[in-house]
Amino acid sequence: MADLEENVEEFLDDAGYVLSEYEQGYMDADAALSVLSGHVEDLREEFRG
Repeated sequence: MADLEENVEEFLDDAGYVLSEYEQGYMDADAALSVLSGHVEDLREEFRG
């Protein structure tokens, strides 16, 4: 379960970074959604093992 917690923590950090970049205007919405989708898929793969 610790691995899942670490993966969720990493996802939240990565998602927070993407949102910050978007809010500051360094990333457009399409790019932000694409990156977030990738992070969701990575988390899903880790969860399913």
